[in-house]
Amino acid sequence: MAEESSELPGPDFAAGIEAGAVADGAMLLGHAGGEAVLLARRGDEFFAVGASCSHYHGPLAEGLMVGETVRCPWHHACFSLRTGAALRAPALDPLPCWQVERAGEQVFVRGKRAPAAPAPLPATASTPRRIVIVGGGAAGNAAAEGLRAEGYGGEITLVGAEPALPCDRPNLSKDFLAGSGPEEWVFLRSADFYRERGIMLALGAKAVGLDPGARSLRLADGRMLPWDALLLATGAVPRRLPVPGGDLPYVFTLRSLADCRAIIARAGTARAAVVVGASFIGLEAAASLATRGLSVAVVAPEAVPMAGVLGPELGAFLKALHEAHGVAFHLGTRPQAITERVVRLADGSELPADLVLVGIGVKPDTSLAEAAGLAVDDGVLVDEFLASSAPGIFAAGDIARWPDWRGPERRGAERMRIEHWVVAERQGKIAARNMLGLGERCDIVPFFWTQQYDVSISYVGHAPRWDRVELAGSPEARDCRAAYFTAGRKSAVATIFRDLESLEAEAAFEREFPPVS
Repeated sequence: MAEESSELPGPDFAAGIEAGAVADGAMLLGHAGGEAVLLARRGDEFFAVGASCSHYHGPLAEGLMVGETVRCPWHHACFSLRTGAALRAPALDPLPCWQVERAGEQVFVRGKRAPAAPAPLPATASTPRRIVIVGGGAAGNAAAEGLRAEGYGGEITLVGAEPALPCDRPNLSKDFLAGSGPEEWVFLRSADFYRERGIMLALGAKAVGLDPGARSLRLADGRMLPWDALLLATGAVPRRLPVPGGDLPYVFTLRSLADCRAIIARAGTARAAVVVGASFIGLEAAASLATRGLSVAVVAPEAVPMAGVLGPELGAFLKALHEAHGVAFHLGTRPQAITERVVRLADGSELPADLVLVGIGVKPDTSLAEAAGLAVDDGVLVDEFLASSAPGIFAAGDIARWPDWRGPERRGAERMRIEHWVVAERQGKIAARNMLGLGERCDIVPFFWTQQYDVSISYVGHAPRWDRVELAGSPEARDCRAAYFTAGRKSAVATIFRDLESLEAEAAFEREFPPVS
């Protein structure tokens, strides 16, 4: 057995390690060639990949091995141990892989393997020559990348109403808004990335007309884009505050990079901020603005923030967490009017405000789909392959309303629409495969995370309604798990700093509700 390095973690795999040191289905952190390496075993086969997630560099050794995959403990990205490929969002890039050799009972990690280029997709009569993606957010970007990853060589045009390159939207309410992350962190890819892969960008271009029969898309500037397959990934639009003064220039919503830049600019001279709505984005923004040194007040109609989603215990914990950072809550009331530097509440109180941020939810942007005659009901209705009611048109992300992932009713009328970043990215990749005729069902287990100050909450499953919450551990100790039950069935699990349990809950949901055949 090789001696452990004082600078790099674990044993030196290049010097060799006993095969028995890694049990079947287990992983071991070590190093080779000056880099941290994760060694995993499946039966008599060993795999060696990079030890850090390509998303936010989460420690994969603390994650979960499922079959020939490893899942990141932080945000549930999933990678192939055999190839390093990023199989599930939020990771976009693969892991590096090393050659593994076995000599008797010794296992050696040798040189790093060159990344495998995607094999060209064989063109058939049904392969679309031109694919148009409407929406430059999580789902749209993932679809464009996914098409090239599958070896698709046809035309790809990504249409985005916002002028900026596709952004890592969770960063907008977290690190970037808080001032702890530079703007360059926000962009998912560089302009060169798209150019090198032949992905044509039409940014700052609003799609205003969709003709399913003629298979054409009309942009506001008059351009017509023909397509053989089209993905609608138009996302959602923030709800505005319907009160007098709700349109004043210092009243903001937070959805785009432009929104975030404007809020940061205003925060530079503001002293007091009022956040309307105790949604996840509202509370994340409140934490970020408080981190910037502003006096922050949160106004919401509920008695306990987030109690309807996370339960009263976790809701009370989040409230106390914010109060410990100086945030004041005004609950059980709503804004009645906004005037210059004052928010007047329905209970008669007035709050000073140099900046108002509205986080009262979003609505799916289905205007294009509705005008084109697609089936719409609180989102674009799609089947398990994310195909809409119009041939050749798919939908993914915040606008997609797809069959429930749970149980036999997935083939029935039960549908859900989820406004989570990771869900949108995973659906974008699935839609890409299905536009190519590869037939992948959308059976993903929903996942999201929220970061507020130094506390992260992970949530797997889907429980829009629940009748019982089982709490293990202590939120105040920042060590707990909450399980949500609907009619006796566990529907979702939320955890605070129990990352492995969150991954295990995700895997358990997958086993309980396997993909339909």
